[in-house]
Amino acid sequence: MFKNIINGIKAYFGTFKLISKLGLWKYFAIPILISVVTGILIMVLAYFFSDNLGAFIAKIWIWKWGSETFATISTYIGGLLILVLGLVLYKHIVMALSAPFMSPVSEKIEHHLLGNTQHEHRKTSFSEQLSRGIRINMRNLFKELLFMIPLVILSFIPVVGIIATILIFLIQAYYVGFGNMDYTMERHFNYKESVQFVRKHRGIAIGNGAVFVVMLFIPIIGFIITLPISVVAASSETIKILEEKKLIAIKGTSESLQKIKE
Repeated sequence: MFKNIINGIKAYFGTFKLISKLGLWKYFAIPILISVVTGILIMVLAYFFSDNLGAFIAKIWIWKWGSETFATISTYIGGLLILVLGLVLYKHIVMALSAPFMSPVSEKIEHHLLGNTQHEHRKTSFSEQLSRGIRINMRNLFKELLFMIPLVILSFIPVVGIIATILIFLIQAYYVGFGNMDYTMERHFNYKESVQFVRKHRGIAIGNGAVFVVMLFIPIIGFIITLPISVVAASSETIKILEEKKLIAIKGTSESLQKIKE
């Protein structure tokens, strides 16, 4: 899996060149707007509600001595919790709403990498792409929160917190990579097959998502360029795997995708 993580990261090299060569920037206008607006909204919520959440957390401290200090710390903890939850929500909101705009990008990359082929593609409409994007990301959001909530609590425990923090990062990376890879898988696999494919290639998802998560911490620029280049990187690597493993159905044949289960 470690090799696949490296491959997922290496796929980012050359993404800007590929975007310019294929003229893909125009497809990113609306997704970038969605990303920026969602990011600003998350930060505003963290700023205004950190005090309220901090006051709620401060009630845990029932003693008078040190109450002011704990209240101050609680405000920062409240802000941190909102930011962590906001980051989780941000990723899935942006990826879900961007699905209809990212699928054409992935298709153009596939055509560029594979040329004129006889590959069979599933035909889906704007609404179907949006519906699948929402379904995939709702599923990933639920699972991510299921794992992250106990890990966030553990992250405040000395020593154990270091391991918990690393796991939080890897879990976020995995589900981000999953969403980015699905823009390509949407044309070839149904929902269940896509889940199975990512499980078999989770290293690629983690590598792709790891760069995504790290780049989000770049002020302003992170909200603008992270989604475009991560989608291009995920699409390029996913298409290569599909082609290498002959998982793309051929027109005019009864070839199935059962290999994905093998």
